[in-house]
Amino acid sequence: MSAGVCPGPVCRRRRAGRGVQERLAAERYDDLRFSHGYVFQHLIEDEPGVGELADKLAVTQQAVSKTIGELERLGYVERAADRRDARIHRIRLTARGRDAVMAARRLRAEMEERLALAVGRARLADARDVLVAALDALGGTVAVRDREVRPPR
Repeated sequence: MSAGVCPGPVCRRRRAGRGVQERLAAERYDDLRFSHGYVFQHLIEDEPGVGELADKLAVTQQAVSKTIGELERLGYVERAADRRDARIHRIRLTARGRDAVMAARRLRAEMEERLALAVGRARLADARDVLVAALDALGGTVAVRDREVRPPR
């Protein structure tokens, strides 16, 4: 195998992920990492505390605190005291964080449109149906629907 050549599905996923990251970077989100998406998915409709977020991500509170500190310094999240218990700090997206989510959604829609043009809308719909059925058969549908997809180990 020659240098720089990476065959197989793992490398194709890496290239696709880099493409998304590059497009986000071009839109002023060059400081976001792929792993930040696992945190963002839990902040779209909720404002969890560090402990809750650690449980959802199946990582330590220390790991979550470190990531939240980074995202806070970058301006994507903020901590706010819980209305009922001031000892608890809720984590929520800032305007910049919400803008990044909207940009990622728009880029995903653009990628889907490119795929539809490349393979045809019907074939893309069939592929989606097969993937959803496979995900359902493997018991992953609920995790995706409930935004409980965990980072790979």
